Order: sequence, then structure tokens, then C-alpha cells
Amino acid sequence: MLSQSVTFARRLLSSVRLLARDGELPRWLRWLGALGLAPIPGPFDEAVLLVVAAILWLGYRERLRAAWRESGA
Repeated sequence: MLSQSVTFARRLLSSVRLLARDGELPRWLRWLGALGLAPIPGPFDEAVLLVVAAILWLGYRERLRAAWRESGA
């Protein structure tokens, strides 16, 4: 069970790394994601990450799938 969790976490981090370097994603969206990772107190950073996730899910679903496939290879 633990090895499956570690494998999933590694694949997830690899996918995020691929998306962060992806030239097809707008720069403002990558910067917004970086802002969401900043240690800002309160719910601001979590709200920003939810907005970024929604934008990625609605507008860049194929890029998300491609990054997930590439990270599993």
C-alpha cells in the first residue's frame, strides 16, 4: 500500500513538473499557480489553487492527460 502511494506521489510530481515547463500553457496561469503555492496565511492560496485547477480542468484537459501519460512512461 505504501509503495503505491509513493509511486502515485512521484508520478503526480512529475506531471506537475511537466505542466510547469509546458510552453502551451499561458504564462499568467503558471504564475497564478506559483502564487497559489506561496505560504500566504489564510485561505487565499487555497482559493487561488482551486481557480487554477478549475481553469486547467476546463480548458486544458488534454494537456493534463498528456502530462499524466508522459509521467507514467
